[in-house]
Amino acid sequence: MRHYVAAAFAALAIGLFVSCSDDSGDVTGPGNRGGSIFGGTSGGTGVQLLEDFSNAQVFPADNWWNLDISRAPVDAKSSTYISWIGTGQQLHPDMAPPPWGIPYIGVSQNQPLSRVTFTGYGSESDAGLRGAAAGYPIPEEAKAQENYIENAAAGGNTSGDRHMLLIDRDRWILYELYGTRWTGSRWEASSGAVFDLKSNGRRPEGWTSTDAAGLAVFPGLVRYDEAAGPEPIRHALRVALRATNGHVWPASHTAGNNSSAPPLGTRLRLKASKDISGYPPQVRKIFQAMKTYGLIVADNGGNMYVTGTMDPRWDNGVLNPAFHSLHASDFEVITLGWGASMSR
Repeated sequence: MRHYVAAAFAALAIGLFVSCSDDSGDVTGPGNRGGSIFGGTSGGTGVQLLEDFSNAQVFPADNWWNLDISRAPVDAKSSTYISWIGTGQQLHPDMAPPPWGIPYIGVSQNQPLSRVTFTGYGSESDAGLRGAAAGYPIPEEAKAQENYIENAAAGGNTSGDRHMLLIDRDRWILYELYGTRWTGSRWEASSGAVFDLKSNGRRPEGWTSTDAAGLAVFPGLVRYDEAAGPEPIRHALRVALRATNGHVWPASHTAGNNSSAPPLGTRLRLKASKDISGYPPQVRKIFQAMKTYGLIVADNGGNMYVTGTMDPRWDNGVLNPAFHSLHASDFEVITLGWGASMSR
């Protein structure tokens, strides 16, 4: 997680993004916009870095990422948790042009599979899609070209989180790797997890994934294609805190035991009373998602860092002052584990 230098808030007047790409395709998205449930919004073939999936339904509508929590009850310890985070703690946008943020890659079902050697959490990692051949559909380009792996280094280098997120647009399967590296002879990763984006399958209790909470990373990212598109963002966003204590549903994995901290899986909600009307439309859309779907605590790292994509179209001269204008005191914690019975 990294801190970006804030620019003048006056930049808000000139808009958030460099450009908006056309939105096309034929997939089912929130609000039943028609077409196949399988991914892809451009009829894409081959490898597409930062493919537009803004029309695609990522996990079923009743999945924990997609639950409307705007009327969920506030947890009895909400004010205690917010005080621990720090009431004056600013919100940070962990998304930017390369090398910051997390990229993702659209591939076809015909993308060749590469076996991955797991060096950290092999017993909790998926060798590949269950019931199919072992391997991850890693593009050949990722070995020698930048921006396919978090930190932007070709082949992943040897430091940092180095997430690699791969979406099979035809079968609608998500492959995620953490600590990814091409050694020159094989692909290595600290951990790997595969998710069927058409189901509510959860990691086995106690297992990690490619984040500390055992959750998928891709569905919680602030993505440019959604922020710049015509529709609302209809899912929760991923946030990190400086420490955590155990885990609650929907998280499956513990990565901290600070007795004062909230658990992984905690969901923060931007208060309904917070006025967001003065922000640019794209920023307002992101903040509205924080009111309707919330922030799921998924990792330990920068305090109140909201994870987004590594995308050259982000303008941090606008994102930074907008996010920094929100503080932890603008949020509340909803009842821990709320919604478990709704997402089965």
